[in-house]
Amino acid sequence: MVKSNFMEVSFKALSINEGFARICVAGFCVQLNPSIEELGDIKTAVSEAVTNCVVHAYPKQNGIITMRCEIEGDSVKIVIKDGGVGIKDIEKAREPFYTTKPDEERSGMGFTVMESFMDKVEVEKNDLGGITVTMYKQITSSALQVGNA
Repeated sequence: MVKSNFMEVSFKALSINEGFARICVAGFCVQLNPSIEELGDIKTAVSEAVTNCVVHAYPKQNGIITMRCEIEGDSVKIVIKDGGVGIKDIEKAREPFYTTKPDEERSGMGFTVMESFMDKVEVEKNDLGGITVTMYKQITSSALQVGNA
């Protein structure tokens, strides 16, 4: 098993690229031998993070989203970064059902979904003026599968 590895990809903040991000992260994480459930959790969290960038970070223009995935041992760290408009009140934005776009039928559950599928989620302003979301997930099935080999 790979002990340490990373990949980084940048793409336009277009809704069609949400699927691309899911495929990239899944393809990269497969080296950890995750269960289908663990892989689904990661893909769902990445979908939410990327969708937040597309919908909220760049409301009047297309921008760039950067996704970096790092493997260390049996854990994956996923960093999604935008250079968009940022979030005025990060703590408020992390509350369930809070949305700045209620007229667009947004549920305000993006960060809640990320937190429910990942072990840890950090949200902070970055040097580009946008937001960086860092998510962590330990792959528990990896240790089980290696032990059975």
